[in-house]
Amino acid sequence: MEERTLKEMNLKSRYTAADTRYDDADSLYQRCGHSGVLLPRISLGFWHNFGGVDPYERSRAITHYAFDHGITHFDLANNYGPPYGSAEETLGQLMDDDFRPYRDELFISTKAGYDMWPGPYGNWGSRKYLMASIDQSLRRMHLDYVDLFYSHRYDPHTPLEETLQALVDIVRQGKALYVGISRWPLDALKTANKYLRDHDVPLLIYQGRINLIDRKPIEEGILDYCRQEGIGFISFSPLAQGLLTNRYLHGIPADSRMAHGSSLKREMLTPELLAYLQRLDSIAQSRQETMAEMALAWILHQEGVTSVLVGASSVEQLQADIRCLHAAPFADTDI
Repeated sequence: MEERTLKEMNLKSRYTAADTRYDDADSLYQRCGHSGVLLPRISLGFWHNFGGVDPYERSRAITHYAFDHGITHFDLANNYGPPYGSAEETLGQLMDDDFRPYRDELFISTKAGYDMWPGPYGNWGSRKYLMASIDQSLRRMHLDYVDLFYSHRYDPHTPLEETLQALVDIVRQGKALYVGISRWPLDALKTANKYLRDHDVPLLIYQGRINLIDRKPIEEGILDYCRQEGIGFISFSPLAQGLLTNRYLHGIPADSRMAHGSSLKREMLTPELLAYLQRLDSIAQSRQETMAEMALAWILHQEGVTSVLVGASSVEQLQADIRCLHAAPFADTDI
C-alpha cells in the first residue's frame, strides 16, 4: 500500500508541458543565421541560479515556466554552478524528472574553455580538455548528445586548428549536432568560420556580450560579420548582471552581487554610470516599461541578433523578461 501511494504521488507531481507553449511561435522564434535552426528570441541561461547551492524546486519551477512559454533553448557550461558542474547536474535531474519526454523539442547547449578541474588539462582550448569535457558534460546532464557545443573562450596559446578540429570531431562522433564559439576576437572568428565550413561543420552561432553598457561586439564588427556570413548571434549578460534593472538606482542593496563583491565590483557604479542608468529608467517609465524590458528590447532589435540569454532567480523575473518580446523598438537615438 505504501509503495502504491508513493507511486501515485510521483505520478501526480509529474510535469506535463502546456498545450499552448507554441501559440506565440510567430513572435518567439528567429532563424539562427543561415541554418535550419529556429531559436527562441529569449533563451534561458543556467549561469546563475541553477547550481548545487540553489533550491532544486525553484529550478524546476523556472524551467517549467520557460518551456510552457515556448523557451526551448537551455544554455549551460561545464563550470556553471557553484560548485563547478552542478548546473549540468541540475539539468540531468530535470531531464530525469520532467523533460525526458520533450528531449526532441529542447535545444540544449553547453561549453568548455574556462577552468574546470586541477592540473594542466582542465582549462583553455586543447583537444584533450574539450574531448574530456564533452564526455563529462553528457554524463552530468544524462544526455546522449547536446544540440550545441561551444568553445567558451579564445585560447591564445593553443593552435586554433587544434581547437577547431576537436569541435569538428565532437560533431562527427555524434556528441553534438552543432558548434559555436564564444568571446573570440574578430580575426579568430574569421579563421574559425573558414576552417569549420571547409570541414563541413559550419559555425552555427557566436555568443558575445551586448547590452546598453557593453557594446564591444558591435563596435568591433563582430555582429556585422556574423550577419553577413549567416552566423547566428546570441547575447549573454543582457542586463549587465542586474545593472540594467532598477536594482542599483538608489544605491547598492545589501543582498546584491555588487555588495558581495563577486562578479560586480563597487567601483563599477560610477556617478556617470548611475546618471546614465537613471536616464534609462526615466525613458523606460515614459514607455510604460521597466528598464529591463527596454534593455532587452534594444538588444533584440539589433540587426543580426538571434536570441538573448536571460537568467532568472524566480518565475516572476522570467515572466517580466518575456514581456520584452512585445516591447516597442528602442534605439540609441532615443536616449
